[in-house]
Amino acid sequence: MSSGASKGLTSLRFLDTTLSGKESDTWKPIEDRFNRHAVDGRLFRDNFGACIGMVRESKDFAGELFDALARHRKISAENGITRDELRMFWEDMTNEDLESRLQIFFDMCDKNGDGKLSEEEVKEVIVLSASANKLANFKQQAAAYAALIMEKLDPDHLGYIKMWQLETLLKGMVNSEENDDVLKETKSLTKSMIPRKYQTPFSKFISTTKEFIHENWKRIWVITLWLAINLGLFLWKYFQYKNRGAYQIMGQCVCFAKGAAETLKLNMALILFPVCRRILTKLRSSFLSNFVPFDDNINFHKLLAFAIAAMTSVHVLMHLACDFPRMISCPKEKFMNILGDDFDFKQPTYLDLIKSIPGVTGIIMILLMAFAFTLALNSFRRNVIKLPWPFNHLAGFNSFWYVHHLLVVVYVLLVIHGYFLFLTHDWTKKTTWMYIVVPVFLYATERTYSIFNESNHRVSVLKATIYKGNVLALRMSKPPGFEFKSGMYLFVKCPEISRFEWHPFSITSAPDDDYLSVHIRSLGDWTTALKNRFAPACQPERPQSKSGNFIQTEEAAVSDDKQPQAGYPRILIKGPYGAPSQNFDEYDILLLIGLGIGATPFISILKDLLKKIELNDLESGSTGSSGSSKSHGKGPKRAYFYWATGEQGSFEWFKGVMDDIAEHDEHHIIEMHNHLTSVHGEGDARSALISMIQKLQHAKNGVDVVSESRIKTHFGRPNWQKVFSEMASRHESSRIGVFYCGNATLTQKLKKLCQEFSSNSSTRFEFHKENF
Repeated sequence: MSSGASKGLTSLRFLDTTLSGKESDTWKPIEDRFNRHAVDGRLFRDNFGACIGMVRESKDFAGELFDALARHRKISAENGITRDELRMFWEDMTNEDLESRLQIFFDMCDKNGDGKLSEEEVKEVIVLSASANKLANFKQQAAAYAALIMEKLDPDHLGYIKMWQLETLLKGMVNSEENDDVLKETKSLTKSMIPRKYQTPFSKFISTTKEFIHENWKRIWVITLWLAINLGLFLWKYFQYKNRGAYQIMGQCVCFAKGAAETLKLNMALILFPVCRRILTKLRSSFLSNFVPFDDNINFHKLLAFAIAAMTSVHVLMHLACDFPRMISCPKEKFMNILGDDFDFKQPTYLDLIKSIPGVTGIIMILLMAFAFTLALNSFRRNVIKLPWPFNHLAGFNSFWYVHHLLVVVYVLLVIHGYFLFLTHDWTKKTTWMYIVVPVFLYATERTYSIFNESNHRVSVLKATIYKGNVLALRMSKPPGFEFKSGMYLFVKCPEISRFEWHPFSITSAPDDDYLSVHIRSLGDWTTALKNRFAPACQPERPQSKSGNFIQTEEAAVSDDKQPQAGYPRILIKGPYGAPSQNFDEYDILLLIGLGIGATPFISILKDLLKKIELNDLESGSTGSSGSSKSHGKGPKRAYFYWATGEQGSFEWFKGVMDDIAEHDEHHIIEMHNHLTSVHGEGDARSALISMIQKLQHAKNGVDVVSESRIKTHFGRPNWQKVFSEMASRHESSRIGVFYCGNATLTQKLKKLCQEFSSNSSTRFEFHKENF
């Protein structure tokens, strides 16, 4: 496509690439290329592209840009341009001022200089803008949006609009957005000035330390207690063996080996508690949640695994490299006098020690644990590492899950290993089984309950919907007695795909709904197979017109009798299980942050809050009161939901929820911020046209052109510094719960912002990350 509109949009893309490249702030390479390509001190149109570093763009486009820059500077360039004129061109191109960029865009669109755009050309500009911003749905409505612009700017039906009209409208949109942002940022920064306590490094250190302790006191006391118990057990066993006869032969080695072994018993017992999900769910709702950080169960599980790996290494190294060599090299008479009774008065060889029951069980345990721990690493579990055939199936969640069950064998071997000790004969002092009997019993009971209670977890799929972005939404019957809190999750199994695999998904229905719903994105083998299994049973519904010019397209199948239709796979669930966001009602204000499919834990919370709002309005109406801006009863007074996604089609997943909030939340208790990251940020020249259409359409019928809901979509990524600054200013002396679900790359940034603004203001931000 070679029209002026196409050239204009291409110019904006090229300018962005130029600004982000190595030559963004230097003139020297351009000047060097000018010296190579210039003839008699002048650079001609044909060599302009090569001179400014155009590689992918065509020579025709370079020429069009050359002409536009010449028109803008009112330079007659038929006979080429000088070095100084090229310098002026380059300054125009590298100028980040939005007005300057828009001017280049319009100069390229209006290459014949008549200052007019037809409706077809307007449509073409819209299509190209949509393509540049990856808005597939938006592009399909280009004709309707072109008609909207013509209606606004061509009231006399001349069949064209003047370039200056579109230019004025676009610049107005950009400038208004910039002014609003500056005004908001100024107000926020004025209210959250850096306090006096940060004037010295020492006072800053004290304040930061206090904030860290306040934020992490639960973790601190638990880890401190755990370390103290480990240290106590190690020292107890160390000094016990230092006072025994074995010390005379093996020295410090046996003390370290036995001390490490005692901590291993403790940690092999503790590591099972964080994965007893049903027990933890009960404890989350008890008074213990005020003191114990149950949200960190997976992190504590990983910490225990690291401690086990470290202490196992010490234990094995001390035995193989020190204890065993000392025993076999010890003078026979000395050995018989001190350790003869422990070895039936026969001094063993190194091979004898290895072939013994403790030796063989120890080696097998090390191999199994090393295998399981390796596949549990993030790079293996998430299939980041691509192994060659035939080892390619060793990476991925399935391998991690199945191999982890080999640790059952490890626990059996651990008891055997601890029973046939060389230096201990009294069974009351063989304490391995004493450490692990309770946690093993609890874990086994929980797993056995799930297996034998599996028939009670069968549900009927009432509705199956496949959305854009490879998301399968399942609406299922709600089993009797299935009670949960918003923010919890459940496990799903499809026996037709795998008899053993259970996968966790956040519950997206509200507790008061008479159904259960989950949204499952195809990110692995199992989820992809599930979507493909449901796809044939999902019959496309006939599109129904919505407000404006939009069509809601959705594939759905609904059963009439609450029983799976023919072709539907059988689904089993188990749960519900506790999650960090289930305690949302403990906070004054909520800040819910979801990236992509990470929005799912918070949809149930939003639905729950909306039901409370509707109940509050109903009660207010029945008593004749004028209503309140607060939610009903105990719970948050305000909730902010930030959802950032890179695909326009993602907004279809929860369009109904967004529309319900816009319709029923009259007091604006829930504030939604949808961010489409594929679109260039608001105030960017490349998205100015999209912003203009968005505002025109929303003013006309109240529908957002991007999400096709009543909630406005923002472009680009959220400015988290500004978000926290505004919330700290708006909710002084409040306790704000920050709940996040998404990519781990944003976790540390959000935690740091919570600590920073908790220190700098009277508002307290408490961060929670979803962990499955």
